[in-house]
Amino acid sequence: MSARIPENLLEDILSRIDIVEIISAYIPLKKAGRNFKANCPFHHEKTPSFIVSPDRQIYHCFGCGESGNAFKFLMRHERMEFPEAVEILAKKAGVVLPEQDKPEAVRAASLSTQLYRINELALGFYESNLNSASASSCRDYLSNRGIRPQTIKQFRLGLASAGWDHLMNFLRSKGVGLVLMEKAGLILPREGGGYYDRFRNRIIFPIFDIRSRVIGFGARVMDKTLPKYVNSPETQVYIKGKNLFGLNLSKDHIRDNDFVVIVEGYLDFIIPYQEGLCNTVASQGTALTLEQVRLLKRYTRNVVMVYDGDSAGEIATLRSLDMLIEEGMQVRIAPLPKGMDPDETVRREGVAVFKDKIQKAKGLFDYKLEVLKTRHNIREAHGKSKIVSEMLSTINRFDNAILRGEYIRRLSEEIRLPEHYIIEEISKLKPRTPAISSETLQGKRKASGINPAEKLLIKFMLEERDLIDKIMQELSPADFSDMRTAKVVSVMHDLFSQGKSIEPKILMNYFNEDEASQLVCESMFMPEFDGKDREKAVNDCISRIKVQRLKSRREHLHMQIKSAQSSGDEQRLNNLMKEFYNLIKKGD
Repeated sequence: MSARIPENLLEDILSRIDIVEIISAYIPLKKAGRNFKANCPFHHEKTPSFIVSPDRQIYHCFGCGESGNAFKFLMRHERMEFPEAVEILAKKAGVVLPEQDKPEAVRAASLSTQLYRINELALGFYESNLNSASASSCRDYLSNRGIRPQTIKQFRLGLASAGWDHLMNFLRSKGVGLVLMEKAGLILPREGGGYYDRFRNRIIFPIFDIRSRVIGFGARVMDKTLPKYVNSPETQVYIKGKNLFGLNLSKDHIRDNDFVVIVEGYLDFIIPYQEGLCNTVASQGTALTLEQVRLLKRYTRNVVMVYDGDSAGEIATLRSLDMLIEEGMQVRIAPLPKGMDPDETVRREGVAVFKDKIQKAKGLFDYKLEVLKTRHNIREAHGKSKIVSEMLSTINRFDNAILRGEYIRRLSEEIRLPEHYIIEEISKLKPRTPAISSETLQGKRKASGINPAEKLLIKFMLEERDLIDKIMQELSPADFSDMRTAKVVSVMHDLFSQGKSIEPKILMNYFNEDEASQLVCESMFMPEFDGKDREKAVNDCISRIKVQRLKSRREHLHMQIKSAQSSGDEQRLNNLMKEFYNLIKKGD
């Protein structure tokens, strides 16, 4: 738990909100006995394994292991830090966080809130401009580009007028200071003093985050003598490489279709989306970043890339391939003819033709090899060497040895080079060291089992506060063999000693590690015990843990005894033998 936020405030917030209400605002929940069930929002699944408990105010996925309380859900689903989740739920609960008690991160979150408000005001101003009588030529331009009025409304397109200070004066009238306008990236300082509007005489494409909050703007010029696009600078709420244009609208379609189409620009997204291809995102004119790939992994692992049919589009695609592979994504590429982009393809040939190109997308091996053949002479030894080198940099990133072997075989056939030469070259490459993703860690946590007796005792202690004292008279945290259970039990004992609340939803605020939260939630969803069965289960668990502790201690002593014998340390050997004898008597 963050030491900077008073624990009584965290408890107050959690006591006033309902986790079912919070989560149901993001995903549909269905009643399942005393709990609610849904398809997990953190990994793709067809059979619901995500459970929300209104009694305990916690959630747990039996598929991927993701667990937590309301704070944790917001942090994971909205990719925010703990202080921001606290501030959001505090507002919802009507709990005031005193300014002097707010940590720096919460104050930063307050700045973010102000920037979201300013961006929303600016967007309203731009929308109003586009709807004005003087903007008919701009509306005609959008119509000629195939954008319908309802699409303009859905995407909230706007117009920055030609004046140098129109937006600035408008925001001033709303009580917004120049410093905040500059922090939002909406105005620029003049060399001789003063400010002017960043966007002028341009069509405005608002950029939204996953929660549909305005975080920045793309501004397209209609006068071809100027640079085509001017974009918002990076601000506290807008980091280009961490967002994908249109994901707020397409995320559910991506999850439902279990694949995403990645395009490049704003119109490359808007036109296909308007025509019914909704499982799409735009990378905003750059190669994909690791943050963007991991954002997409929340919804699917299947990707079709559709970049412009030019050399820049090819380069952007090639740069992204290796990273997608390392993140475990299944990648295909749908190349377009030279000079064409998704926007123009859909307008000229129709969305059905565009969907057909996506359906017939090439595998990454075929695509990359085809591009390399156009750049290097496959008939010359030097050209073959270049092709092999670049292909192997991709092939080497696959975890699966069978896939690597198959691609090596195909590469050998394609460039007519004996396979053993290619194998020799790949052996020279450094072994791949992929970054460990949160999904990988969850898989490891799920696979590493915890003694059921230890988990059951945690469940009993959380359900009956009086059992904590009884159990701790019999056991100490050190008696628990798993470090995670030992840590949870230790915190529970400390809270009990201080007379504090030990509800599951509150307990997990004391842990930074996901494993501890997962353990608490898994324990609470274990089978119920009543009456004598419950009492017997408690005693059996205590007995099993004691036996296991003795067994582990004996094994450890046995190793120490062997070490003392080997080193000839008689004094240490005698002491260890006495301790070992005493342990044997305890077990009898």
